[in-house]
Amino acid sequence: MRLVIGLGNPGPQYQGTRHNVGFDILDHLVRQEGSLFNSARHLDGYRGPGAFSFAHIDELDALLVKPEAFMNRSGMLVEPLARFLWGAEELELDHLLVVYDDLDLDPGRLRIRPHGGAGGHNGMRSIIDHLGSDRFPRLRVGVGRPGTDAARYVLERFSERQQVDIDIAIAEATDAILDWLRTGDLEGCMTRFHSRWNQGPDD
Repeated sequence: MRLVIGLGNPGPQYQGTRHNVGFDILDHLVRQEGSLFNSARHLDGYRGPGAFSFAHIDELDALLVKPEAFMNRSGMLVEPLARFLWGAEELELDHLLVVYDDLDLDPGRLRIRPHGGAGGHNGMRSIIDHLGSDRFPRLRVGVGRPGTDAARYVLERFSERQQVDIDIAIAEATDAILDWLRTGDLEGCMTRFHSRWNQGPDD
């Protein structure tokens, strides 16, 4: 089974903010596939921390998860869920994809990477710390760089102009995630979609 984690903060006050674009992409994907999110208590056999919602896409054997803890606690949910899916000893981290906002990319720009550091993102730092590894794929979604206060900036909503680019990015990111889930070929997915996004795979 493949696991896709979309990062964001819980609660209606954070809906539509820059930091929640990972949630927005998973919401779009699940609607497109005609599925629904369920609470963790409906995940058969799982007894770990339950602050998340999930959708299971049966034909793709994929679990899409939105953590419902605050961003800097994301790893506390991802690590036990990964161990539940793949076993306590050998985590299949190449089957994990994390989708999150990135200040270093212009609004709407997308990048897929097979591994890498946290890049200053608290949610990614938490996941890397709890998994003990950064060797898992990720899809970064540009939200733009603020002039000064980054912490405040990511909790604000996109400007009207930025939202146009973000809506396009959400649809493009959905296509890329579905491609990866269907093929399992991350390198091929990077080549196809970075070219489509007018970016080289190693930009």
